Amino acid sequence: MNCGLLLPFVLGIPLLWHCLTATENSKTQKMKQLVAPHSRVKRGWVWNQFSVPEEMNTSHLVGRLRSDLDNGNNSFQYKLLGAGAGTIFTIDEKTGDIHAVQRLDREEQSLYTLRAQVVDTTTGKAVEPESEFVIRVSDVNDNEPKFLDGPYEATVPELSPEGTFVIQVTASDADDPSTGNNARLLYSLLQGQPYFSIEPTTGVIRISSKMDRELQDEYWVIIQAKDMIGQSGALSGTTSVLIKLWDVNDNKPIFKESFYRMSVSESAPTGTSIGKIMAHDNDIGENAEMDYSIEEDDSQTFDIVTDNETQEGIVVLKKKVDFEHQNHYGIRAKVRNRHVTEHLMQYHTEASTTFIKVQVEDEDEPPVFLLPYYIFEISEENPQRSFVGMVSATDPDHQKSPIRYSIIRSKVFSIDDNGTITTTNTLDRESNAWYNLSVAATEIHNVQQISSVPVYVQILNINDHAPELSQYYETYVCENADPGQVIQTISAMDRDESVEDHHFYFNLSMEDKNNSNFIIIDNQDNTAVILTNRTGFSLQEEPVLYISILIADNGIPSLTSTNTLTVYVCDCDDDGNTQSCSNKELALSLGFMMEVIIAILICIMIIFGFVFLTLGLTQRKEQPPFPEKGDGFRENIFSYNDEGGGEEDTEAFDIVELRSSTVRRPHQTRSLYRQSLQAGPDSADPRSLYRRPLQAGPDSADPRSLYRQSLQAGPDSADPRSLYRQSLQAGPDSAVFRRFILEKLEEADADPCAPPFDALQTYAFEGTGSSAGSLSSVASAGSEQEEDYDYLADLGPRFQRLACMFGSAVQSHN
Repeated sequence: MNCGLLLPFVLGIPLLWHCLTATENSKTQKMKQLVAPHSRVKRGWVWNQFSVPEEMNTSHLVGRLRSDLDNGNNSFQYKLLGAGAGTIFTIDEKTGDIHAVQRLDREEQSLYTLRAQVVDTTTGKAVEPESEFVIRVSDVNDNEPKFLDGPYEATVPELSPEGTFVIQVTASDADDPSTGNNARLLYSLLQGQPYFSIEPTTGVIRISSKMDRELQDEYWVIIQAKDMIGQSGALSGTTSVLIKLWDVNDNKPIFKESFYRMSVSESAPTGTSIGKIMAHDNDIGENAEMDYSIEEDDSQTFDIVTDNETQEGIVVLKKKVDFEHQNHYGIRAKVRNRHVTEHLMQYHTEASTTFIKVQVEDEDEPPVFLLPYYIFEISEENPQRSFVGMVSATDPDHQKSPIRYSIIRSKVFSIDDNGTITTTNTLDRESNAWYNLSVAATEIHNVQQISSVPVYVQILNINDHAPELSQYYETYVCENADPGQVIQTISAMDRDESVEDHHFYFNLSMEDKNNSNFIIIDNQDNTAVILTNRTGFSLQEEPVLYISILIADNGIPSLTSTNTLTVYVCDCDDDGNTQSCSNKELALSLGFMMEVIIAILICIMIIFGFVFLTLGLTQRKEQPPFPEKGDGFRENIFSYNDEGGGEEDTEAFDIVELRSSTVRRPHQTRSLYRQSLQAGPDSADPRSLYRRPLQAGPDSADPRSLYRQSLQAGPDSADPRSLYRQSLQAGPDSAVFRRFILEKLEEADADPCAPPFDALQTYAFEGTGSSAGSLSSVASAGSEQEEDYDYLADLGPRFQRLACMFGSAVQSHN
């Protein structure tokens, strides 16, 4: 059973019993029957309300728990349960005394809810049911007042009367306000007298005497708050308040100087600044803003303008001066504040003044126009050399120099020596309605004396533009449209400027009037409506219709234009909603496709132009010329498989050397080359060398015999140039060609700079009749069966491997 629910009933039994003794026995019996079911949980706890002061030392007695069933024989055991039991509070199991074993702080927790239980030590059963009780932590004055919003700042106008509210400060005390005066505060002023005062209970700060910002613009006030109404043992806290005085306009501006000297040239234009004056105001901000002025008697020639940034008075020339007429002026200036309230007018009764003397300086003056500016009018469409207007200027000096006129940077107007302005071109108001010209007048005797005047030319309108539709209209009509249905409202515009309001008249052209498709109604407000005149429009038969509309204006003379309105026939539902207008979409798509096609064609033309340009530049490049004819030769054809000198192996094998008209031999150790140098000029007949192999018969083609003959022939047979020329007319099977190869072989054997032994240098000639030219490093004069490579076996150990690969005799031997 829940004991917490039975606790109110058990605690109320004595009160019920006292009330029931005065009733009848029958009612008492009934009441006992009501209370009887709860009698088994009747409690016998005896305790008073528990309370413990905060900040007490540890092991402080809080109170005692006791059951009325306890007879003091130590047969009962008391237990303490709940939050804080065993840690903050402990209980004597025998006596029921409760002690606080930790220092308590009411501001952290003011109530502790615990549970008590008593158990019979002999039976181990609970004598009393478990019950809750509360321990209250009573407050002590252990917290000083604090100003949570401090330090404070406030502003107040200067010269404020006594009692003016400044600011309210508030302090808070964490102590219990219901316990004595622990949280009752009193405010006092530690610093700030005699200018300020504070209300002790509310903390409101007020002004106690007038203050002038120009003497001191801010004040520091120290406020103290005490609890316990300032009694003994009270705690206190302080804060500061910075009070700034807000400026009011209680000072008038005063001139620093009582007399100023200035000068101005008689040639100075109006508006020229001739000097500055300055007044000082002790106020700040807008209260120091001032306005300068000149007394009425002296305000005809000069004026004073106030500089809002520097608060200076700038004396400017209001009217041009003339030294010949008056050479000095005296003016009196005054200054006042710009913002003055009515209650402060007592400080601004009189304005400060100063005197200014202005001296006029004599100068050679430029021409002076009769008017400061000119405005002329001329109608548009006038012919060239039309009169616009006339300007006039004179020399103010005694010399009276003649004047020459000119227009600065204008191609539309011209001016003659008399100042007459005429047109040079036809004018159009719609292009430019106003022209701002600058006409210069120059003294002929002193061209440096120049003056100018603005001339404004207004172009007057004539009715030279016909009205037109104000916008492009997309108009639709349904196939099932009824006669008299409005399909479009149109309006017009006119680029001409009308003296009166424009008025346009709408009508159909004569051709469309005879057409029964549409009619037009003029609304007489520069708009018109297009209505259907029949039914039965067909999207398939006539998808697009055109209406010619005549629009006339009210100009003099009246102009008329013809405008075409395109109407697309659409398939619509019963409610008139457009379903499809395929011809409009097709027209739009075709227009879009045409734009795409044009763009593609332009890109293709750009690409072809780039290709042709590249080919042209390529063809203009010069091909490297060959030293001799015979484009079939390769310059370097080599194949090697060695780990020798790499690219350096090719340095000694440039076939250009074989085709040179003058064969160079850098190494003089070659025997054949020495013989060719020692031989006479008559021994180098190439024809005899060429006839020899042809007349010798088949045995003469033996390479070894040819090689011996070349050694015995003398110098005339070893001329490389003759052999080279003969080789150009002979194929690879020719004895002359073989002799040439043997000579080169001998030179290579004697060359100390030759590449490694396993490298083969192959030089091939395709023949003069070859259609392919030189395509490979192997001669292609005949088939592999017709070529005989047996002579490679006689070329020495360097060609032994090739002889094994290509020689038939060696292959058959292997």
